[in-house]
Amino acid sequence: MESDELLINMGPVHPSTHGVLRFKLRMDGESIRECTPVLGHLHRGTEKIGEMKTYLQFIPYTDRLDYISAFPNNYAFVKAVEELAGIEVPLRAEYIRVLTMELNRIVNHLVSIGSLLMDLGAATMIMWGFRERENALQLFEMLCGARMTFNYIKPGGVREDIPDGFMPKLNEFLKDMEKRIDDYEQLINGNEIFHMRMKNIGVISAKDAVNYGWTGPTLRGSGVDYDLRKYEPYSIYPDLDFKVCVRNEGDSFARFIVRMDEMRESLHILRQVVDNMPASKEISSAKYGIAPMTGTPTAVSSYFPRIFTPPPGEVYSRIEAPKGELGFYVVSDGTTKPYRVKIRSPSFCNLTAIPSLVTGLKIPDLIAAFGTIDVVLGDVDR
Repeated sequence: MESDELLINMGPVHPSTHGVLRFKLRMDGESIRECTPVLGHLHRGTEKIGEMKTYLQFIPYTDRLDYISAFPNNYAFVKAVEELAGIEVPLRAEYIRVLTMELNRIVNHLVSIGSLLMDLGAATMIMWGFRERENALQLFEMLCGARMTFNYIKPGGVREDIPDGFMPKLNEFLKDMEKRIDDYEQLINGNEIFHMRMKNIGVISAKDAVNYGWTGPTLRGSGVDYDLRKYEPYSIYPDLDFKVCVRNEGDSFARFIVRMDEMRESLHILRQVVDNMPASKEISSAKYGIAPMTGTPTAVSSYFPRIFTPPPGEVYSRIEAPKGELGFYVVSDGTTKPYRVKIRSPSFCNLTAIPSLVTGLKIPDLIAAFGTIDVVLGDVDR
């Protein structure tokens, strides 16, 4: 350090750094000359745990990665297991999976935008966002009995079919959210202070965003038209009509707007899922001479034995999670437990650009730029 510089430790503190993340800042007056993220405070060894559990036992641990949007975590790992073992999934189960993931995408963006505004000093948006989030969590509770960590998606399908009364409440939510997003835009987009705090702050070019490994809304905010649901489609996404939300400015405001647009697209996807959901056709367990259990085929699950040993092999399976590309690399040695599990988490990869993103900015600008990356520390340290 030079004599006129100051070293400041920012965090770990839950507001502004979103959990146990620390920034080492080398300051030149009020300007950031160098920013070094310090990770590992939340490290839980999730990948090694995955190698010590059976394939079914590990699914609840995936919920605890990005706990704001746990359904996509479940699905990403289960998708890898299904590709590894060649498991077919009933069509109704695929529709239910997409329903849960797109509903969870809306929940993720509500928390992201609300937290961003709270970090910038505005409390109204997080109260509004949590109001709608509560309605979505009640739908999750109807579906599987849990609100944040679900263990609902399993190899071969989902654990339970949609309960009675779920679809009418979902339709109410979709109708309400349309008006709510308009309210959010009226509250936020017309605010001069918000524009001053966000526009031309934390700018990153499309080339740099790609080189840093950015994915998801952060990448699309820099003008890169890339969404795995569209360009490497999986599940029923090839049959759905939706657009990839892109902004070209590459600043904090663009990343915020992408998430607002994506909530509307998720509503559009959910309406299609509701309208085209295949009818439920229960398969009697008496046909198999056994009581209902994990291995019993139903309308929403194909046969999956409790003692599961996939053939030896390896697979890397990835999906478009709300924060970006979420991938699971799984190696099987033919036993009941994975030989290797490696997780490509979007929060960790998107965090890598922070040092170059905030150099030359002020500390309040760091808060704004970091908030638009939408990081959850459970997804960073794993």
